[in-house]
Amino acid sequence: MVLRSLVGASIKRKEDPSLITGAGRYVGDLKMPGMRHVAFARSPYAHAKILSIDTAAAAAREGVVAVVTGEDLRGQYEPVPVAGGEQAVANYSHLALSVERVRHVGEAVAAIIAVSAEIAEDALDDVDIAWEELPAAADLLRACSEGAQPVFEGLESNIIDTGEKKSADVDQVFADAPHTVSQRMRSQRLAGVPMEVRAVAAAPDAATGGITLWSSTQIPHGLRASLATVLRLPENMLRVIAPNVGGGFGVKNQLYPEEIALAKLAQLLQMPLKWSGTRVEHFISTTHGRSQVADIAVAYDERGKILGLRLHVIGELGAYPPFYDIAHLTGLMATGNYDIPAVDFKASNVFTNTIAVAAYRGAGRPEAIYYIERAIDMIAAELHIDPAEVRRRNYIQPQKFPYKTPTGSTYDTGEYEKNLDTALQTAKYSALRAEQAQRRAAGGGDLLGIGMATYVEMCGFGPYESGQVRVDPSGSVAVYTGASPHGQGLQTTFAQMVADEIGAEFEQIVVRHGDTGAQPVGVGTFGSRSLAIGGSAILRASGKVREKAIRIAAHMLEAAPGDIEFADGQYRVKGVPSRSLGLGEIAARAYSDRLPDDIDTGLEGTDFFRPPNFIYPFGTHIAVVEIERETGCIRLREYYSVDDCGPRISPLLVAGQVHGGLAQGIGQALLEEIVFDDAGQLLTGSLMDYAMPRADDFPVFTLGETVTPTALNPLGAKGIGEAATIGSTPAVVNAVLDALAPFGLRHLDMPLSPRRVWEAMQGNHNG
Repeated sequence: MVLRSLVGASIKRKEDPSLITGAGRYVGDLKMPGMRHVAFARSPYAHAKILSIDTAAAAAREGVVAVVTGEDLRGQYEPVPVAGGEQAVANYSHLALSVERVRHVGEAVAAIIAVSAEIAEDALDDVDIAWEELPAAADLLRACSEGAQPVFEGLESNIIDTGEKKSADVDQVFADAPHTVSQRMRSQRLAGVPMEVRAVAAAPDAATGGITLWSSTQIPHGLRASLATVLRLPENMLRVIAPNVGGGFGVKNQLYPEEIALAKLAQLLQMPLKWSGTRVEHFISTTHGRSQVADIAVAYDERGKILGLRLHVIGELGAYPPFYDIAHLTGLMATGNYDIPAVDFKASNVFTNTIAVAAYRGAGRPEAIYYIERAIDMIAAELHIDPAEVRRRNYIQPQKFPYKTPTGSTYDTGEYEKNLDTALQTAKYSALRAEQAQRRAAGGGDLLGIGMATYVEMCGFGPYESGQVRVDPSGSVAVYTGASPHGQGLQTTFAQMVADEIGAEFEQIVVRHGDTGAQPVGVGTFGSRSLAIGGSAILRASGKVREKAIRIAAHMLEAAPGDIEFADGQYRVKGVPSRSLGLGEIAARAYSDRLPDDIDTGLEGTDFFRPPNFIYPFGTHIAVVEIERETGCIRLREYYSVDDCGPRISPLLVAGQVHGGLAQGIGQALLEEIVFDDAGQLLTGSLMDYAMPRADDFPVFTLGETVTPTALNPLGAKGIGEAATIGSTPAVVNAVLDALAPFGLRHLDMPLSPRRVWEAMQGNHNG
């Protein structure tokens, strides 16, 4: 008997049995006959000329198959793709194995191929490289100052990409405003730290003369397209496979030099090769996130109503950035949930001699919400109005949706005040404020802080996603998605949807993904798009299967197709439920020779969904912290997350996404930071130095929801993958600053370490 109405049910994940029993297969697990291992010689300098590379000693080491430098491969492939089009690739890129000059610590300049990973790694010590160290522009603000060392030759300034959106009346608004508040804020550089670091394997394909590449990537088809261009191969000669991927968070969302090098070397040497990065390599060669400095100013009236917003974001690109979009995404979301009539936004993107800054969970939207939510709390403090009330007075009202913001976004749907009220009730907000007032009146003891943030984010990135549903003759089902999950649980979610849509047994549905040789072309998994876009494609493909199944059922039951209904998992004659068929019976007929001439053999459907616009989930987060006066140590006592992502297909998986997002957002607020010294050396290049949150840093999270569907996809669903990261960072920072209000502190930059908080309480702070 098929369980109906799986959509909306909390079901154990299909993915978990293989993962928790160690049966999952990652790139690092791959073993192929004759496979050799690769290690990369990397730059120890942030900026240097390569004078010479002597590989003789390394090549002579027993077990070494070959040593290849960038000069050996020069002319055999194209440069690494970077943002900015052909001109940028020509002027601001590099080869997979760099030649002549390096521009960040960790840049690969040579590859050693050996019979084992250990021998390859040991042989790195035998490679003799002569360098000429050059001055480095490693600090964001100094890099964009006049006279700064240029990262690339020929640049007059390291500010390479700018954008501005300015309302005609914004200057007058600020001139006439009763009140203004301004603040410089910093969203510090972070590392994406998935459990599995990047790994690549490549092997020549004897059948096609091309290459098969295995990669820990979020975008198999996108990687194939970019790699084909770089290698000057047609796409059908490349097959990219993403097996189990142990997390991504955005940092596995582009083509990396190691993927190019492995593919080219496998092609040249005609042997399978594998590189499994170390954690240290991950820190120095995988893109980082955030890294912005923002100057924000807000004009407002006596009631706290915002009249105008100015925001100048200085965004760090590092060297060889794959995207320029991050600071511009910050601009698109600069007004948050609020009806702000006049805006002046400017983005300045800056090259530095550091690892590139690119996508990291939320990519530009967490920064935007952080800035505006901090500003809201500053307004509340200046006017002595409750922060919840200031938010309420500025919300975009439901009747205004779809709402076009002054920065160019069009929000689809939203009921922000309803969501806020749900959060306040869930957290028992009035009681928390009463407890805080009582503590402050009593004096002494730990400081209590209550912080909140309302967020909205853009997600559901296009331009399309693919879905295919294939019913086998037995009634079992294979689902193929162009999305490429790496921990999200989409195999479970998509199986729930398909089971409900066509009457298949949940246990007999297998969801396949991550192989460009076995599925329709897709875009991948990032930007909270997989369910809304990929799920919509699968829903439409399932609809095609159901329509054909109805036609076959009509033939089998000797009824007109219009007289057949699909209900309770069965295909039956309307009004005569006893005359019904299951999917297995219909599938058997679909692959038989007993079909009418007007019905083709088989039972499958393929579809591509193109979203008409972005979708905008939202929510309210409330954090409660306690701070020790003597030490500045912060304890997160309570946390409430009320998120609106539209209908929830799998509530259990939504909760998991929220929990993970909270951990990362809170980690930024309190712990995490990538730090370079003035010479561009990474000081936080291992998990001994980079402070990751642990389970005992968190309380039990209390989750709530409101449901506001979108009309922009057939599921009505909005994204949830990045939402909690976006809402949690400002909520926690606001809570800490609320606790420190008796000290007259208006702002502290993240991370809010005990030392930073303690020093601020002593009167030494940056606010």
